[in-house]
Amino acid sequence: MTKIIGRSIGETETGSLEFISKDLSAVGEYVCIEYNNQTILGMISSLNRGSIMLESDIRNPDLVEKINELEGDLEHYVRGEVMILGDIENLQIPRIPAPPGITIRKAEIDELKKVFQKDQAIKIGTVLTQPEVDVKVDVNKMVSRHLAILAMTGAGKSNTTTVIIDQLLAKNGTMLVFDMHSEYGNIEFKNGNKKRIAPKINPKNLSIGEYKKLLKVGENAVNQEKYLRDAHKYAEAKVEDAKELKDEPINFIEEMKFFLSDKANQLEEVNKSHYESVNQVLFKLEGLQNRYGYLFSSNDESSITKTIQPGCVNIIGLGSVDEKGVDIIVKHALTEILTERKKGKLQFPVFCIIEEAHMIVSERRNTDSKYIISKIAREGRKFGVGLCLVSQSPKSLDSETLSQVNNLIILRLVEPNDQSHVQKSSESLSNDLLKQLPSLNIGEAIILGQMTNIPTMVKIDEFKGKIVGTDLDILQEWEKAVKMEVEEIESQDDEIDDFGV
Repeated sequence: MTKIIGRSIGETETGSLEFISKDLSAVGEYVCIEYNNQTILGMISSLNRGSIMLESDIRNPDLVEKINELEGDLEHYVRGEVMILGDIENLQIPRIPAPPGITIRKAEIDELKKVFQKDQAIKIGTVLTQPEVDVKVDVNKMVSRHLAILAMTGAGKSNTTTVIIDQLLAKNGTMLVFDMHSEYGNIEFKNGNKKRIAPKINPKNLSIGEYKKLLKVGENAVNQEKYLRDAHKYAEAKVEDAKELKDEPINFIEEMKFFLSDKANQLEEVNKSHYESVNQVLFKLEGLQNRYGYLFSSNDESSITKTIQPGCVNIIGLGSVDEKGVDIIVKHALTEILTERKKGKLQFPVFCIIEEAHMIVSERRNTDSKYIISKIAREGRKFGVGLCLVSQSPKSLDSETLSQVNNLIILRLVEPNDQSHVQKSSESLSNDLLKQLPSLNIGEAIILGQMTNIPTMVKIDEFKGKIVGTDLDILQEWEKAVKMEVEEIESQDDEIDDFGV
């Protein structure tokens, strides 16, 4: 039987209306209004509950208590607002406002299933207020129009990301995860395979600008820059010679060092100033090798497009890499993917998932990878390169890049600056929905964008398996440490007894 929610009051608009009722409803609940030969779908976006007997100007708690004693259970009313989402068939906003006093009813399960039914879709959860209805999102729109998963720490963004990855694997999806904490490699996805990719880059692919930044060659260090460029040019020539002769791959940095050592020998007795400059570059290159040598590879292993496996989640573990190293790896991997897709050399689309995205797509800091990420956000849809930005600090994300992301999954956000930054970057996040963000429980989210037909408050499915980003059981870890310490002491005591010391 259809449940009547209430009736509209006051002036109505094409995009919203107010209603009053005696019965309780829930924010996020879907309702229907029938007029003009159409069934219009809406969502309750705000609610207030009050009593005529207890007006807001009452300031005496004793008076409230006496009224409650006399009246018993006070008769209450519910006043709310409905966001109009469109007609049930096409989800087009009506051009004519609803008549005042019109009946508002709860949407039927079958009506909602029709709205959320999609052909090329994956299930990520259920409607928060009506768990019988699955929430499915359009894969094509999600990948081509990009996605941001935003939440405060512990709200469930890692679970959400994992659910999406596993569902995409069931659709033969190809994903590349930049795993900032090296956690995703430990997950067993039930719908497909994973491949671990070592964070590697061929140093011949580093530009002069990147070498200057990594070596901290300042703008005023003219001589250092000159010899760095000469060494780089020499090593490039050696690489080309090796290609023509089909020799083994050249160690690019070693060739640069060889050139600089030779140059230093030539200058030692001729020009002390230039000799010192050459030695400074040589010293800095040796420091670069010591610091980032584990990231460098001279063979094709460092080609990300030759390494990515289709129909699989490819994971680059970056937990042991510092921020500069992460910046280098992300920039070159994404640049190569976009370039190869444009040339048609990479035969399949790639959905690139960047954990802790605020580290490298920062509002305040310019990173090497920020430009290519922003470029993919603008152009990637034309070439089948999708982005998923995952962040626990939305206010730190670059607003220009975030504004290019057409799909949002927003879990609990309490910090006002986080909320306002997201709203400024997304026209679809209304004030009423914004107010709901602090009250979301773990695993609850608001979904917006082209991948879903309508704004949705959803309970994200729980991934059955090891979830990344979970908090440690501190008490258990302490207990384990003490137990190990006791066992070690007892073992030492046993050794002493055995030797009779």
